[in-house]
Amino acid sequence: MQSIAVVNQKGGVGKTTVTLGIAEAASASGMRVLVIDLDPQANASSGLGIWNARPSIDDVLAEARAGSVNDAIRPSNWPEHGPQPDLVPGSHLLAGREPLLAADPVGAQDRLRLSLAGVDHDLVLIDCPPSLGLLCINGLFAAERAVIVTEPAAWAADGVDLMHNTIERVAGRLGAPRLAGVVVNRVGRTRDNRYWCEQLHDRFGDLVLPQIQLRAAIAEASGQSTSLRALGKRPGAAEAASQFSELWDSLSEVRTLNPASEEPLQSDQPSMPSTID
Repeated sequence: MQSIAVVNQKGGVGKTTVTLGIAEAASASGMRVLVIDLDPQANASSGLGIWNARPSIDDVLAEARAGSVNDAIRPSNWPEHGPQPDLVPGSHLLAGREPLLAADPVGAQDRLRLSLAGVDHDLVLIDCPPSLGLLCINGLFAAERAVIVTEPAAWAADGVDLMHNTIERVAGRLGAPRLAGVVVNRVGRTRDNRYWCEQLHDRFGDLVLPQIQLRAAIAEASGQSTSLRALGKRPGAAEAASQFSELWDSLSEVRTLNPASEEPLQSDQPSMPSTID
């Protein structure tokens, strides 16, 4: 089983969109994919056509029990004739779960990792919340790799540095996750976008994965709670699906070239101090 946490402490960068795009591409390639919605906004769940489902990831995190995530897995409501990842639904109740996790005297950083025992999917994608709190830390503890999603905008590189540093701190304790790379999302055709993309490439070099262009079809798929492939001949849908397939292919190559036994990948830039104690 492969496991990837999709992260950024900044909201609004399209992290969930990238998670679902990778899920669609990997599922279309024949893999059994499980999406874990760890964000209290539960956008990954609604994007997969699931609302207010129980049991949810909140129920999974309520106790430290090996294999508990298996009780919450359900199929998505994407069209049956196309890619159809499975889902552990999110819940708005997660907003109140984090302080309860913090009160655990034993420590609750590894509850999600413990709950994944016995999962037989080929790929687990963890859509983490836009924060550096215990929910995000649970996602990192449960993953063997991490992908940072950002956008071509001012201060984006600083946010990547902060998240990279947190990933390295967790990896320093566990040996995982490794940073698989940085995805620049919502790339438009403006001069400003091109400038910030160049800045990110200059700063992070080979860590930058294939970018995702800003396309109306991606927002339309999310709004309809369906896959890009289900949009058929909608302009831009096939091109967007192809970009996510290229991203997934690149992630597969990273896994091949950088086995889990190796040290975490390093950026050429110094890491900024983390806000996590």
